[in-house]
Amino acid sequence: MLFNQWNNGFYNSLQNKDIAAFYALLWRFAGLAAIFIIASVYQLYFNQMLQIRWRRWLTDHYLNDWITERTYYRMQFASGDTATDNPDQRIADDLAQFIDRTLNLTLGLMSAVVTLLSFLTILWGLSGAISFTLGSSTIEIQGYMVWVALIYAVVGTWLMHLIGRPLIPLNFEQQKVEANFRFSLVRFRENAEGVALHHGEAGEIRGLHERFAAVAYNWWEIMKRQKKLTWFRAGYSQIAVIFPFIVAAPRYFAGQTKLGDLMQTASAFGQVQGALSWFVTAYTQLASWKATVDRLTDFQAAMARTQEAGLTEPGIVTGTPIAAGVNGENIELRLPNGSPLVAPFTLKLEQGTSVLITGAAGSGKSTVFRALAGLWPWGRGTVHLPLGQKVLFLPQKPYLIIGTLRAQLSYPAAADTHSDTEFRRALTDCDLPQLVERLDEEQHWAQQLSGGEQQRIAFARALLHKPDWLFMDEATASMDEASESRLYALLRTQLPNTTVVSIGHRPTLLQYHDRRVVLHRENGLSHLVPA
Repeated sequence: MLFNQWNNGFYNSLQNKDIAAFYALLWRFAGLAAIFIIASVYQLYFNQMLQIRWRRWLTDHYLNDWITERTYYRMQFASGDTATDNPDQRIADDLAQFIDRTLNLTLGLMSAVVTLLSFLTILWGLSGAISFTLGSSTIEIQGYMVWVALIYAVVGTWLMHLIGRPLIPLNFEQQKVEANFRFSLVRFRENAEGVALHHGEAGEIRGLHERFAAVAYNWWEIMKRQKKLTWFRAGYSQIAVIFPFIVAAPRYFAGQTKLGDLMQTASAFGQVQGALSWFVTAYTQLASWKATVDRLTDFQAAMARTQEAGLTEPGIVTGTPIAAGVNGENIELRLPNGSPLVAPFTLKLEQGTSVLITGAAGSGKSTVFRALAGLWPWGRGTVHLPLGQKVLFLPQKPYLIIGTLRAQLSYPAAADTHSDTEFRRALTDCDLPQLVERLDEEQHWAQQLSGGEQQRIAFARALLHKPDWLFMDEATASMDEASESRLYALLRTQLPNTTVVSIGHRPTLLQYHDRRVVLHRENGLSHLVPA
């Protein structure tokens, strides 16, 4: 508004050839420009500060909903309306885009409202009245430039929405296919050795090309729609430049206004029309923002449905801890699609008695392992874990974090939980002496170590944590029999008070266990029976 008033005085000083007023207005402009620069700098600074604080809060909220109650685990088996593609991308990218676009759109809308309120009175006063005859009546419209700006903006907004509405689903799909393509690249990088061993480069290229083809196709659809929007928006904006002069010119040529008044009127009209046309100028951003909001709300709803299902259909639940032993009562295991996998059984494990669970491939051994760990929600029954005792589960493929080897061995405890002497001894005992001097080296260890080395890391982790109960799901499958025998013997000597429950195929494991349980597969259903 201050610049608009300055324009009036500046152009009038030119028309009146008033050099004193001209230089005075130049100094006034310097002051206004300084204020504008300071405001612009701090507007950006506070905007970015709000972005990171809001993003931190939202990220914490989404991470807690996704990770707590093991929602992330159940969602990976979901199908239908509960299925969610690329939850990592929604948390990492969609949240950032949502916050950035929300702030930009909100500030833009606030600026438009302030501009409208500031210039509406100016335009109303400058535009005066227009009269015309309709039949035998003379109609006079006060502040006619305001009404012209309103009509111009309403028509433009309606046409813009009509043309640009398909952008919302297109942007939604673009974010999805971009995430799928990026995930495929990450998966290829993390499984580089497997691809190389299978000579699967041609297949990977073909698959990545197919993923990118979806990205390119949807992008072309967005381009075609945005081209139509650009045609309209460019024409709308160019007409808006000259339109106020056309409407206000008759009063100027009639001598009713000065040149400064004409320029101020045109400027005020542009500000009012621009504020009223905020929807037109921000439509592309709004479409992208709406697509991001849809992805986040879909993700939030999917997590809520998964958590609700966990409450209404808890499946296999963890019951009240018992004084000693591990009891599984009336456990029935099903697949995520509801098909029965293991017939109802009761399993009692006594402390101090090691147990080996065996069975044919596909009989459900790993699912029994997950059920005892409290992970498998499909089925029914209750698992009672020992009261006040430490229980550790080792899967066939150990989870290795990206970090130091020290943190790797201590996981999930803090890296300083154990001393260097304990770390070195555990590595040496597990046949990993080459890693002793690499405790503080930060690596993507899952890519650095072989399958056997990764399983040895898991055993070293067990030696450090000293659990009372140790459940292992084919935890030595990537080792030779000699290494397997050495590590099981190591458990007996260094963890004599730990009760070991193993799942495995090799008959050599029998010598390290006191009891055996077998999963027999008959007519598509497994039965857990003592050997």
